[in-house]
Amino acid sequence: MDNRYDRTAEDLGNIVALEHVNVQVPDQRLATLFYVMGLGLTRDPYLMTGVGNMWVNIGRSQFHLPTGRAQVLRGRVGLVLPDVDALERRLEAVRPALDGTGFAADAGREAVDVTSPWGNRIRCHRPQPQFGRMALGMPYVELDVPGGTAPGIARFYRDVLDAPATVGEADGAPAARISVGYSQELVYRETDEALPPYDGHHLAVYLADFSGPHARLDERGLISEESDQHQYRFQAIVDPDDGGTLFEIEHEVRSMTHPLYARPLVNRNPDQANDAFAPGHEDRPWALPYSA
Repeated sequence: MDNRYDRTAEDLGNIVALEHVNVQVPDQRLATLFYVMGLGLTRDPYLMTGVGNMWVNIGRSQFHLPTGRAQVLRGRVGLVLPDVDALERRLEAVRPALDGTGFAADAGREAVDVTSPWGNRIRCHRPQPQFGRMALGMPYVELDVPGGTAPGIARFYRDVLDAPATVGEADGAPAARISVGYSQELVYRETDEALPPYDGHHLAVYLADFSGPHARLDERGLISEESDQHQYRFQAIVDPDDGGTLFEIEHEVRSMTHPLYARPLVNRNPDQANDAFAPGHEDRPWALPYSA
C-alpha cells in the first residue's frame, strides 16, 4: 500500500510536554497587572490562589510566580496569542500602572516583544503554521548559552533524556533545538555576551520514560532533588562526552502518572467585559486548526 504520510512528523520523543516556567516575583500586584491584565492570561482559579504564589495559565502551560527576590530567565519565553492587536491595546492600558518598572513593549512585524516589570523577556506571536494547531500556548523557551555549547547540549538531551535534538540556527546564531512536546521546544541559542549568574529559576517537563533518564542522571551525580514518587529535579546540563558543565537551569521532571499531568486548565477570554458581555464566550480555546 502506498504510504503518503511522513509518520516521523508525529514523533514527539520522550519529553511529552513543557508544563511551566517558574520565576520569583517580588510583588503579586504588579505580576497581576502584567501577566493577567496586560498579557491577558488567566490566573488558575483552583491552585495557588493566595498572595504567596500565582499560577498563570497559557493554553496547556503555565507561568509559576512565587513571591520572592526577582528571578530573570536568561533568554525569553515564546507565547502564541490569538489576537495580537488586542494584546497591544491591553499593554498600553497597563503601561501607566507599570511606569518606573522594567516593563517594555515593542510591536514588530512578526511579533510583540514584551518585558516584565523585573526584566523577563516574552515574545508574543500570532498563530502560524510553525506552531501547529496552537492558538494559545507556550511553544518555546529560548535560553542564551555560552558559545560552542549547542552541540554538547543537544547530545545531553539525546543521550540522557532520549529527546530529539538538533543543532541549527536561531536568529543567526548556532542553537540546539530540543523537542519537548507537541509544537513545543527548548532552544539553546549561543551568544558571545556575558551571562548573569544563574538565580534559581526553573522549568517543568513531563517524561514518558521517567526512570530511564533518572538512572542516567543519577549515575552522573546530577540529581539535585528527589521530590516524590512522581517527580525529581536536575540542574546541570553536561556534555555526555566529557562530563563538563555546559549550562545550568533546573528541570522539574514529572512522570505521566503525576497527579497534575494533563489537568484541564481554565483559559478565559480577556476581551470579555462587564459592560460588553457576550454569554457563552467566557472561555478561550487553547488549540484550533490554523487557517491562513
